[in-house]
Amino acid sequence: MNCKNCVAPMTLVPGRDCFFCEYCMSYDFREETSDGVRLLDQGSGIKCPICHATLSSASVAETRVLHCETCRGVLAGQQVFPTIVKILRARASGPPDPPRPVNREEMERRTYCPRCDRPMDTHPYYGPGNVVIDTCIHCALVWLDYGELGTIVDAPGRDRAGYDR
Repeated sequence: MNCKNCVAPMTLVPGRDCFFCEYCMSYDFREETSDGVRLLDQGSGIKCPICHATLSSASVAETRVLHCETCRGVLAGQQVFPTIVKILRARASGPPDPPRPVNREEMERRTYCPRCDRPMDTHPYYGPGNVVIDTCIHCALVWLDYGELGTIVDAPGRDRAGYDR
C-alpha cells in the first residue's frame, strides 16, 4: 500500500489496524466495510473457497482474518471466532433483528478448505443468528459468507449491547 500524501510505501503497524509512512510520518486508518471488515493487505496466497479469488489480510474486531474482496466472505480461526462474535455483539446498536429460521438449502453445498483442500463441514451455527457456517476441523478454520457475521451480530440476545431488558 502506498501513502496517499507522498506515494511512498506504507507499512502495517504491528498490533494495530493502521499503516504508517516513514517518509512523511503520516498514518492511514482503513475504513471498515458494512460488515465490519477492515482490509489490511492484499495477496495472502490463499484462495477463496467460494469464488477462488485470492484472500486478503484483514481485521474484524481488531482480530486478524482473511477476507475475499470479490464475494466478501471471511475466513477466521476457530479459536478467535467466538472472540469476534463477543466483541461485535457487545458493540451492537439499535434493535435486534427478529429471529429467522436456518436456510436448509445452504446445508447442501460443498465447500473445500482453502488451506488443506479437504471438504469443510457445513452446519448450522448454534449461537445467535441461525446461520449456516463452514468449518475445517483439520485446519481449525471457520468460513462465513457475506452477511452471516452481521446476522449473528444483529440477532437478539442478552449478550448484545442493544438488548432491551
